[in-house]
Amino acid sequence: MPILEAPEERLRKFKYRGKDASVRRQQRLAVSLELRKAKKDEQALKRRNITTASDPFVQQTKGVCCKHVEANPTRRVLVFSLVLPRKMLSQERNPPLKLMVEAGLIPRLVQLLRSSLHPCLQFEAAWALTNIASGASELTRAVVEGGAIQPLVELLASSHMSVCEQAVWALGNIAGDGAEFRDIVISSNAIPHLLALASSNVPVTFLRNIVWTLSNLCRNKNPCPCDNAVKQMLPVLSHLLQHRDSEVLSDTCWALSYLTDGCDERIGQVVDMGVLPRLVELMTSSELNVLTPSLRTVGNIVTGTDPQTQLAIDAGLLSVLPHLLLHPRSSIQKEAAWALSNVAAGPHQHIQQLIACGALPPLVALLKNGEFKVQKEAVWTVANFTTGGTVDQLVQLVQAGVLEPLINLLDIQDTKMVIIILDVIFFILQAAEKISQKENMCLLIEGLGGIDKIEALQLHENRQVALTALSIIERYFSEEEDAGTLSALLQDHECLTPLTKT
Repeated sequence: MPILEAPEERLRKFKYRGKDASVRRQQRLAVSLELRKAKKDEQALKRRNITTASDPFVQQTKGVCCKHVEANPTRRVLVFSLVLPRKMLSQERNPPLKLMVEAGLIPRLVQLLRSSLHPCLQFEAAWALTNIASGASELTRAVVEGGAIQPLVELLASSHMSVCEQAVWALGNIAGDGAEFRDIVISSNAIPHLLALASSNVPVTFLRNIVWTLSNLCRNKNPCPCDNAVKQMLPVLSHLLQHRDSEVLSDTCWALSYLTDGCDERIGQVVDMGVLPRLVELMTSSELNVLTPSLRTVGNIVTGTDPQTQLAIDAGLLSVLPHLLLHPRSSIQKEAAWALSNVAAGPHQHIQQLIACGALPPLVALLKNGEFKVQKEAVWTVANFTTGGTVDQLVQLVQAGVLEPLINLLDIQDTKMVIIILDVIFFILQAAEKISQKENMCLLIEGLGGIDKIEALQLHENRQVALTALSIIERYFSEEEDAGTLSALLQDHECLTPLTKT
C-alpha cells in the first residue's frame, strides 16, 4: 500500500513508483490477458482440407490425374485406393484420423510423396497427410516421425500447382503444432521455397495458404523462431502488408503479432521494417479479421521500449485508439484498452500525448459501461496513468470523471482489481494534497459514496484490501487523534506481496 511515510525501499517495490523506465518496461511485459492464454479463434492453428468434388481446387487436379492414370490400370487402382481414405479423412465430422495412423497408412503415404512421375499420387498422399496432421499432437507427431517433412518441402518445387499447394498446407499444419515441429520445418529449408512462392504470380487462394503457413512458422515462444528465419521472412511479410486481399493481410498481421510478442529485440526488427504506419492504417479497417491482428501487433510493439512506443505514437496510434475504445465489439475494446495501458505505462510525455488525443472520455465511458473484462483493462490504464503521471495530469484525469466509475467498481468480487482501484484513489488524494486540494477531493469522494464503500472494505476478508482501505480512511478521512492505529499495522503490511501486473 503506498504510504508517504513508508520506507523508500517499500515505495520502490510498489508497482512503478520510484522505478526507472527500463524496469517499468519489463513490468509491462508481465500483463497476462485471457486473449493471450486462450487459443485464438481468429486464426486456426491447423486446417483440415474438406474440399468437395465441385471445388475448383479438386477440378484442377483431374487433368493431372487423367494424363497419368487412365492409360495404366494398375496405377488407376492405386489412385482410387488412395481416394477412399483421403475422402474419409476429409469428412467434416469425426474423420478417422487415428484409425488411419494405427492402420499403418503414414509410411505408404510418405513413400508416395516421392512418386515424382505420378503427381496425382503425390497430391492424394499430401492431402491425406495434411488432414492427419490437422489432428491432435500425437497424430502430427506420427506424420513427422514417419518422415513426411523433407519430401513435403521438396514438393514445394513441384511444377504442378495443386501438388505444391497441398504440400504448403501440410507443412502449415505441422508447423502449427508447436515450436518443436516448427523448427524442424524451418531446418528443412522450407522458408526459401515458401518465400519464392509468395513472391511469384500464384492465385490468391494459393497465396492465402502460403501466408498462413508462414504465420505458423512465426508462431510460438520458448523458444521463438530462430533469428535467421525471422530475417528471411520479414521483408516478404512487410511487402505482403500492402496486399489487397483481407485474408492475406490478416495472416500477415498475425505473423507480425507473433514476432512482436514479448521480445524488445524482435519488436525492433519488425519496427525497423517501417511497417508501423501501415499497421496503424489497418487498425481502421472495417474487416474484423484485419483489424484484430493489426491492433494486436501494434499493442505488442508498445510493450517494448519507450522509443519503440514513441514510434507507434508518431505513426498515428493515438489517433486511432480512442475510436477503438468505442468499437461495438468488446474484444476490440479490450485490446484497445490493453494497448492504451501500455502507452500509459510510459513516461509522462506519453501520458500527455494520450490526454491530447482525447482518450480520457472514451476510457471513462468504458469504466462506466463496458463489459467487466474491458473494465479491468481500463482500470489498468488508469492505474498506470496515476503511477506515472504528473500532478497536473492526475487533475485532468479527475476532471474527466474517472472517480465515479472507479468508486462504483469497489463492489466487485475481483480482489486484485479492488486493491488497484484503492491505490488509484490514494494517488489521486496524494496529488490533491500536494496542490492544497485535499479537502475538496475528500468532499468529492464523499459525495460519490466513496467513503462508505472504502470504510466497508476495512472489514474485507482479504487482508491487503482491508489494510489498504484502512490506510486511506485513517490518512484522509479520520480525525487526527484516530490516526495512530495505522502505524501499528504498517509493520504487518510490509510483509504483503507487492502488487504487480499479471
